[in-house]
Amino acid sequence: MELLIVIIILALAFDFINGFHDAANSIATIVSTRVLTPFQAVLWAASFNFVSFFIAKYIIGGFGIANTVSKTVVEDYITLPIILAGIIAAIVWNLFTWWKGIPSSSSHTLIGGFAGAAIMAHGFEAIQGSIILKIAAFIFLAPLIGMVIAFGFAILVYYICRRAKPSIAEKWFKRLQLVSSALFSIGHGLNDSQKVMGIIAAAMIAAHANGVDWGITSIEQMPSWVAFACFTAISIGTMSGGWKIVKTMGSKITKVTPLEGVVAETAGAFTLFITEYLKIPVSTTHTITGAIIGVGATKRLSAVRWGVTRSLFVAWVLTIPVSALLACGIYFVVTLFV
Repeated sequence: MELLIVIIILALAFDFINGFHDAANSIATIVSTRVLTPFQAVLWAASFNFVSFFIAKYIIGGFGIANTVSKTVVEDYITLPIILAGIIAAIVWNLFTWWKGIPSSSSHTLIGGFAGAAIMAHGFEAIQGSIILKIAAFIFLAPLIGMVIAFGFAILVYYICRRAKPSIAEKWFKRLQLVSSALFSIGHGLNDSQKVMGIIAAAMIAAHANGVDWGITSIEQMPSWVAFACFTAISIGTMSGGWKIVKTMGSKITKVTPLEGVVAETAGAFTLFITEYLKIPVSTTHTITGAIIGVGATKRLSAVRWGVTRSLFVAWVLTIPVSALLACGIYFVVTLFV
């Protein structure tokens, strides 16, 4: 029981860290275009992170991404020490990338840690290879989808607004940025909160196998308070901000105007809604970065700072293997005490 409680607390702590680590995804463009102050922006994003809980529960009617994450490791091999090591590794890597101002994926950090600890314990037969490959594929597909949607949407918007007075257009797009930012924050909440829910569900399933009172036999039996706590934790984390990453996302990739902010956030939101429908956990970081690149590329390819973009891609590709290796070492240490 005590180990399960520790895991739930650490999982919610990771969710909080995920919130302030990924706050930049929802607010970077709206802050860089000065539509809202940083404080106003994080409150706005956090509010819609929380709204996404009610959308998932009462409109979508389920938590499909949480179910996918919980099945990353073969159920028979899931143990509480494996989950503990995975969460600790994910927290360490998230804090390191936040400190360095690198917008890496919290999603892939968590999944890499979970899988790495399982491999350390039982070998590669312990992981669901098809699920992990599908998730890994979206390291490249999510930003590509975001980029294509943003590129097409930007061309359409430029065409529609070709005769508009610049001052009037900017005024309207600043207002619309509130809507597009809200949509992206909803997608962020729907996607990222469920990843932690999936890990907690896996822990409760493993606890049931050991006869722990809080155990469950399937994710469908997961108590409502788990979902509520996960969405609350990420919302509070978002309110804490992540200013180093805001700077990278909002200005270092390409200069963003209110019009371009609306396009990037809307394209990112659509990408997240599509992957929510497909029940595939993706990185909101990858998604919005791809969308910002797509917007920048409509002006000219040189408008995108490809050196920064290249560094981001390297960090993304390294996230799963580095998290997995960290989890292997942490699992070895954990087994000495648990």
